[in-house]
Amino acid sequence: MSGEGKGEGGSRRPPILVLAMGGAFLLLVASLLIGSLTRPEFPPFTLTPPHPTLVGDSLVGPGTYTVDASATDRWRTFDFRRNAAVDSGPWDIAFRRFHLIAAPGGGIVDLGAVPFDSVRELPAVGYAPNTVEPDTTNPGVGKWYTYSMLSHLLTTRHHVYGVRTPGEKYAKLELLAYYCKDAGTACITFRYAYQGNGSRRVAP
Repeated sequence: MSGEGKGEGGSRRPPILVLAMGGAFLLLVASLLIGSLTRPEFPPFTLTPPHPTLVGDSLVGPGTYTVDASATDRWRTFDFRRNAAVDSGPWDIAFRRFHLIAAPGGGIVDLGAVPFDSVRELPAVGYAPNTVEPDTTNPGVGKWYTYSMLSHLLTTRHHVYGVRTPGEKYAKLELLAYYCKDAGTACITFRYAYQGNGSRRVAP
């Protein structure tokens, strides 16, 4: 009797749940392989030629700017007062790969996933300074993107951020893309408006 029981047990088919899980796993592997082999279509942004020019106490923007932040050993700095990416002198924000930080003495606040044009005046408080351990980051920005396991691409969450500069001036910005045709990966495009007169109003 015991031998017959073993024979019957050995001929049983795998449970349907096991087959379903195996099929789902194969589909996941196939999707990951297809995503890794597919050439992504980068957004149509191009690098902005830097032409630093002092803007004084005027309201600048809204404008769009694209910088190459692909270097892993240096920050790409941007100065709102000169309305350009800069290689020397004062700066207000900086990019390196997917990181965004404020200049020392400045700070960033997350205003949430709101329409850019709806932010007309920035808050007086809440601006987070950078943290430097284990790497320099800004908690006011946090994780501004989502990552797709299928396409392996970063996609913006379209949050708007307020920036307080070391000189007590204010700007708003929205990160639009992490890719461009010129530099490929870590090519940051952002939309911004800067108020040079010291007020927190960042819209006409």
